[in-house]
Amino acid sequence: MDMVTGGNSAASLSAAMTQAAQDIDAALDQLLPIAEGDEARLFDSMRYSTIGGGKRLRGFLVLEGARQFGVSRTSALRVASAIEMIHAYSLVHDDLPAMDNDDLRRGKPTNHKAFDEATAILAGDALQSQAFTVLAEEATHPDPQVRIELVRMLAHAAGPRGMCGGQMLDMMAEQAAAPLEESAIGRLQLLKTGKLIEFSAEAGAVLGKAAPSQRHALESYGRNLGAAFQIADDLLDATASAEAMGKATAKDAGAGKATLVGLLGVERARLQAERLVAQARDHLEVFGEKASLLRALADFVIERRN
Repeated sequence: MDMVTGGNSAASLSAAMTQAAQDIDAALDQLLPIAEGDEARLFDSMRYSTIGGGKRLRGFLVLEGARQFGVSRTSALRVASAIEMIHAYSLVHDDLPAMDNDDLRRGKPTNHKAFDEATAILAGDALQSQAFTVLAEEATHPDPQVRIELVRMLAHAAGPRGMCGGQMLDMMAEQAAAPLEESAIGRLQLLKTGKLIEFSAEAGAVLGKAAPSQRHALESYGRNLGAAFQIADDLLDATASAEAMGKATAKDAGAGKATLVGLLGVERARLQAERLVAQARDHLEVFGEKASLLRALADFVIERRN
């Protein structure tokens, strides 16, 4: 049984996510270059899109996964910061005119609107490099094998067999002669969104040198959570206001995006997300009451309003 249930669970999760976001922002402030010197514009652009705003869901997953194994908060925050840098870089590049061409992100102008396109491209590139620098440094973990494994995992999750590959599939789907089938959409979303969430869920187990069975449980939890998160995001794009989301909505259908909401309809897609959340929760049984916040997070993913 969870330590907290019902409204108490939601309240505990909200408080924990708020604290995690504050801690991650403080860590990012230390880990990103200070906006000074001749490169100040680049550093300012990096910080603009990374510090402040966002749910920090990926970073929170790292912190909670690490907590299952008694990993130091300092180590976990460095890995949480690295994944948030990668996520921020992906959003900066996604928003560019050549990609999704968005003007608003997290309630403020997108990076290329606040700065310019060339600076936004460089900021995304630099954020990606900085993420791997942070993971590789000894302060992240004293064991070099752990650091190497984290670097390998994140590179895979963000690269051609992960986020970048999924983004390519997403753009190709917009030009496809016929709508993608459900299995193809699932693969697209697994790569584009799911792989980074999988990494985030599993990273704490890597930091804690957990048993393979425990590591696999968190990986599987992350896979189901990531799939549910993407469906929920697509549902919000279809049903929520731009004011609530802090970014443009109702863009997926107009752009011909391949989504399960577009294929299955709102109600069937919502049911699929609920099934995925139930599966995600099942993977946490091995951790008992200590994983109560991870269970609550699974529920939050499909109940959120922005």
